[in-house]
Amino acid sequence: MTDLSVLFKSVKLPVMPEVAHSLIRTLHDEDISIAKVRDIIAKDPTLTAKVLRAANSAGLGLRREISTLDGAISMIGMSQVRTLALSACMNVAFPMVPGLDRTEFWRNSMACAGYAHWLAGGIGMDGQEAWLAGMMSRLGELIIGQHAPGKLADIEKLPHIPGERWKREQLALGYTETQVTAELARRWHFPEEIVQGLEAASSPLLAKPFVPMGGVVHLAGWLADMPFSEPVIMDALPGDVIEALELNRDWMRSKMPQPDSFFDVSAL
Repeated sequence: MTDLSVLFKSVKLPVMPEVAHSLIRTLHDEDISIAKVRDIIAKDPTLTAKVLRAANSAGLGLRREISTLDGAISMIGMSQVRTLALSACMNVAFPMVPGLDRTEFWRNSMACAGYAHWLAGGIGMDGQEAWLAGMMSRLGELIIGQHAPGKLADIEKLPHIPGERWKREQLALGYTETQVTAELARRWHFPEEIVQGLEAASSPLLAKPFVPMGGVVHLAGWLADMPFSEPVIMDALPGDVIEALELNRDWMRSKMPQPDSFFDVSAL
């Protein structure tokens, strides 16, 4: 992989809000209380409003509106509220760059997050970390857009065929968006499992040893780029990655989630 230090010296990195850093520090705290997570988010009224808006917009079939963080945690769970808050922080922290459609970008990112969470469940992996890694996977593209806007425009104007964007980036730049995101996650002190997974996501079978998180985010990225969401698309996914993860194809076909069940932060 090309040394990313030159890229990171040439761009202005987004500032992660302190509330986001506080939430990241809770990811590996198995004894974290609901009250602590709620209180961290509640320190930022604007973020609280965004989380409630996104929670209510999700296709969860809720019978009543969620109006408090306690209600959101009760309805959709603490881990979902926490990761949703982190995604809202990043949505605000990263300005969109020319050549990218903001709504499409965030819907695609949230679809990747949702698929990653689902796939993680199929192999007994931490679904929350997989969700966060999937949601972050394209953030590196926003940094690339600052450094090489012309190349990003050339990459993006081509058809969005699953898996092809990573190949185009590697060819044009010497690195991929997920590798850029991995370096950013490392600088922001994210859990190492997420850093390694993002680093391997564009070419998971090249990582030695194999990094399951990388395989999960890779497949989730393919699924997010698929033009439709029927079980038949499982046959189009890279079979060698499915085999490396030891995923059950029958389970995948029968349990495949629909995109309208994922959170939507594109309007935040």
